[in-house]
Amino acid sequence: MNAVATIDWHDQIFDVLQDHDIKQVYHVPDAGHGKLIEACQKSNSMRTLALTTEEEGIPLAAGAWLGGQRSVLLMQSSGVGNTINLMGLTKTLRFPFLTLITMRGEPGEFNSWQYPMGQGTPKVLEAMGVLVMSVDKADAVKETVDHAARSAFNGGQAVAVLLRQKLIGIKTFGKK
Repeated sequence: MNAVATIDWHDQIFDVLQDHDIKQVYHVPDAGHGKLIEACQKSNSMRTLALTTEEEGIPLAAGAWLGGQRSVLLMQSSGVGNTINLMGLTKTLRFPFLTLITMRGEPGEFNSWQYPMGQGTPKVLEAMGVLVMSVDKADAVKETVDHAARSAFNGGQAVAVLLRQKLIGIKTFGKK
């Protein structure tokens, strides 16, 4: 059995966050990020903060950076629309920003409500000047998130990693 098959992609992301000295983790409740959020909450080196809405994470990330700490915002694609107005702060104030986004509204989605923002997420982020990376296979998670963190914290960029439904799995409620 190879190492990729035995390591959960959530654990890979957690390891990358630790490698990049992430101290603050902002999130809204999300099953796709659930295991990662739990690992961050158990960590003695990270502070997690549950948000009432996703856009709160952007000024918090600016404050963390000004205070000498690195942060990450965890959200679902349906929450990206809530952040767009404040996303402009990343360019205006020129601070590094990293967000990991679990995707909905992709092929196989059962909830029609998720499709518009799921399809619009890459486009609206790019329109706001965010560098968008995407991953749909577990064996590419660690490298992609590492590249994103390097681009954000070493390159001074706003970066989003889209964790595609092929990676996180398609949600189902009730019977198929």
